[in-house]
Amino acid sequence: MLGDITLGQFFPGNSVVHRIDPRMKLLLTLVYIVAIFLIQGFLGYGVLLVFLVSATLLSRLKPSFLLKSIKPILFIVVFTFVLNLFFVRGDTVLFSWWIFKLTLESLLYAAFMSLRLVFLILGTSLLTFTTSPIALTDALERVLKPLKYIRFPVHEMSMMMTIALRFIPTLLEETDKIMKAQSARGADFDTGNLLQRAKSMVPLLVPLFISAFRRADELAVAMEARCYHGGAGRTRMKILKMTRVDLWAFLWTAAAVGLILLERFL
Repeated sequence: MLGDITLGQFFPGNSVVHRIDPRMKLLLTLVYIVAIFLIQGFLGYGVLLVFLVSATLLSRLKPSFLLKSIKPILFIVVFTFVLNLFFVRGDTVLFSWWIFKLTLESLLYAAFMSLRLVFLILGTSLLTFTTSPIALTDALERVLKPLKYIRFPVHEMSMMMTIALRFIPTLLEETDKIMKAQSARGADFDTGNLLQRAKSMVPLLVPLFISAFRRADELAVAMEARCYHGGAGRTRMKILKMTRVDLWAFLWTAAAVGLILLERFL
């Protein structure tokens, strides 16, 4: 299960998607998320599927890596589908039993809500798979730069968000090591009902918290040893520049969003 969690991982490469400016990728991801909530029919999701498949092929990532990001939230997707299936009102009744009533409108609404979650996770996962944490930090800082005029700590906030995202694979790896070490000593994490499995996870929390605090302290010492004192006066080794690839990415995204808007309003 832990090996299926891909949130925060970065796969280095030299594909077209990898070469897109991180600022453009961040803005296009925001546009992509807004477009998801504008869709009101299967035609819009078809357009979004073509867009996502083309981006995955251009990134040269294995589709299995992208599909793995859905597994941790599969329960949430199914729960959302079932919840909207029987608790959304409609006029066209398909099935009725006791207090439960299934309608065509609730079926479509449940399918749309589940698809929104799936496309949301797939799109954001593609961003983290093809963008390094350092590039993502620079992009966040550049995009949020106007907030500096109201004394908002843009650099510090961007750094904290990127470090938190980067620590997810590290903590998952540490959890896997602790589970294997305790399993070698006789601990059982696979048998029993749901409550018993939850109780068996409690002994993992103490060593995991200790390891997390130790890694955080080591990171703080390493940053201080490199004379890090915030974003004031800092320079960058790589200067972000827009290229022709960014223009094509913008046009391709604009075309997909345009089709979605036509499907919604026309």
